Amino acid sequence: MLPKQSTSRSLLKRVSRHAPLVTLLLTLGLPAANAKVRLGDTLPTHPWESGQRELVVIYAGGCGDMGELWDAALSSGLPVRAVFAEGDLGRTVGAPVQPWQGQEATAFARQLRVAQYPTILLVEGGRLINVWEGEVPGDLGE
Repeated sequence: MLPKQSTSRSLLKRVSRHAPLVTLLLTLGLPAANAKVRLGDTLPTHPWESGQRELVVIYAGGCGDMGELWDAALSSGLPVRAVFAEGDLGRTVGAPVQPWQGQEATAFARQLRVAQYPTILLVEGGRLINVWEGEVPGDLGE
């Protein structure tokens, strides 16, 4: 017999099927108070066509296991862009999205004044509407 799941875990699973963006927001939590990226700013020059609403995940070597973050981002239903800003990509766990990397990707992150990796940007029409910096909580309501 399987153990009964906690009520909050069951609720989160139901919500994730019907509202993947809400699930992503719950997973990421509130924006960090120390974020230097400013809401309303436009994205610096980048190599992709901007969509109406999209997520941009900026990360670097040393971010550790980002599997839960990638799962939440990909299940949001939004286009997901990956920017590998600093470090050795060959020594980093692979991303499920082909990352943009190199000097231009590093300049992109620095122009945004990213303070911590990973940083997740919610972008609408090329403008930042929400930002999460630093560690993503591992506990999803258990």
